[in-house]
Amino acid sequence: MQPADRSTRAAVSLLRDSFCEHQFTASCVTRPPGIMAGQLGPEEKFNLITRNLQEVLGEEKLKQVLQERELKVYWGTATTGKPHVAYFVPMSKIADFLRAGCEVTILFADLHAYLDNMKAPWELLELRVKYYEQVIKAMLESIGVPLEKLRFIKGTDFQLGREYTLDVYRLSSMVTEHDAKKAGAEVVKQVEHPLLSGLLYPGLQALDEEYLKVDAQFGGVDQRKIFTLAEKYLPSLGYAKRSHLMNPMVPGLTGAKMSSSEEESKIDLLDSKEDVKKKLKKAFCEPGNIHNNGVLSFVKYVLFPLQGEFSIKRDPKWGGDKVYADFEEVEKDFEGEMIHPGDLKASVEVALNQLLEPIRKKFQSPELRKLTNSAYPDPSKTKAGGKGAKTAGGGGGDDDELAPSRLDIRVGKIVSVEKHPDADSLYLEKIDVGEPEPRTVVSGLVAYVSQEDLQDRAVLVLCNLKPQKMRGIESQAMLLCASIEGEPRRVEPLDPPEGSSPGDRVFVEGYESGKADEKLNPKKKVWERLQADLKISEMSLGTRSPVDLLRDIVRLVPVGRYLPPHNTPFSCLRLERFTGCEISLQDSMRVTLWPLPWCQFFLTVQPPGITVRSAG
Repeated sequence: MQPADRSTRAAVSLLRDSFCEHQFTASCVTRPPGIMAGQLGPEEKFNLITRNLQEVLGEEKLKQVLQERELKVYWGTATTGKPHVAYFVPMSKIADFLRAGCEVTILFADLHAYLDNMKAPWELLELRVKYYEQVIKAMLESIGVPLEKLRFIKGTDFQLGREYTLDVYRLSSMVTEHDAKKAGAEVVKQVEHPLLSGLLYPGLQALDEEYLKVDAQFGGVDQRKIFTLAEKYLPSLGYAKRSHLMNPMVPGLTGAKMSSSEEESKIDLLDSKEDVKKKLKKAFCEPGNIHNNGVLSFVKYVLFPLQGEFSIKRDPKWGGDKVYADFEEVEKDFEGEMIHPGDLKASVEVALNQLLEPIRKKFQSPELRKLTNSAYPDPSKTKAGGKGAKTAGGGGGDDDELAPSRLDIRVGKIVSVEKHPDADSLYLEKIDVGEPEPRTVVSGLVAYVSQEDLQDRAVLVLCNLKPQKMRGIESQAMLLCASIEGEPRRVEPLDPPEGSSPGDRVFVEGYESGKADEKLNPKKKVWERLQADLKISEMSLGTRSPVDLLRDIVRLVPVGRYLPPHNTPFSCLRLERFTGCEISLQDSMRVTLWPLPWCQFFLTVQPPGITVRSAG
């Protein structure tokens, strides 16, 4: 079952009032020539059904069924958080199933939503099912999916029946606590003291395959352990083993999975055009980085399957418009930095708004507005003054606000440095950051800086990242460094301002009053999103060495608040956080910030004379 807050790979499910097939009039859908189901052979159907999937369990069984008749597939979603744009990923795959002639069942798993640590309160289940019904129908209409072979079912329409309940008891007498917990590890919300309901969840999802009378279940690859539990235990109940189709885990805007519970990671289906633009601008989309790139993944798993092509819109001076016929070419050009992140985001924005506009229009009606507000009441109104309510400025940064003040960057002093006992390229440093005990920091500077140059040196340190083990030793902070590309490559730690002391905090101009998070949540990728767009503005080298010049950089400044004129002396320059503007660095250098695995922060400097655009 696809929990709604795990729907990077996830969720189309519609309400039915009774447990029988519900027929709809087919929408108009654009299909490439030659892929109508009646014109496809078994092998072509299999290829269409399995394209873009990460894994298939039971391939031979699928092929055998396709030789005899059309395949019956089911896909379900727990009706918890609001569906968001990542739901277009499974939608596009469901479109493939229908084009291949499959009979597709879509399940609203309302009972699962309650069992998963009560993500959906019982009193809201019916309202949320109705919301899912309306919003998913609107999504299907927006992409022109034909509906004649779809049936929509609500979980409690059959999961509360006598035979199903008895099978739950039978299954619970066979499945061990270990197997049940393991099966739900990547799907069911993990808490310190889990409820028994979370252990029932995987077994119910397995039983759904039998009671929905399908040949295969479709879901994200995070469902794999539940799928293997079904394959192991259903035959013990006398039921057939089904095949399983798995989508890859598609990253959200932050680089992690797109989640209903993490506002910054997702674009809501009802977001305005202005909100879409704002969220895409903040999206993690590092130049040349094709991994954990939610914007690029949306092109691959939604736009290409639905449209068969993708158009990049850009100014002629940056290469002009270009239409891509296959995703591999898009990926190659982005990796080679022929496509700028700003152009990719702008082009995805246009395509995404075309998909969302029919959904927005449908939900302008008073009835659906009321349904939305009832199914998802404002937390500030329902929890105001309640236990654990946050007060202004308390407890660190707001989880939904991407502000530089959330970074705890401090002045530090290296009090000792030695070689890592298990890694020749790493140093093991003790750094005084104004705390009772120095912090242990692992950095990969052996090839660039001598131990003597590091000993007693003042440095800049990012102190609120989650500690990470590096070759068996926990690194408790990140040392901020600068590098200049070339032969040989040169790397040096950044120097703090004169007169500063260990523990002094380095602020971003305009964000001095903000309070840093106690610990940055790695799932929310706060650091990655803030650092991905950091650039150095225009500069004039003069006669000073680039490394010496870089050592003058001691502040982070957001674009719009400070932009120096051409040929500003380098000693006046400061790091800037770009928010999407373009900049030409004529007769200067380009500097790009990169995080590296050993907890360092590198500035990559290109030679003078290169025209550069920011990564916004």
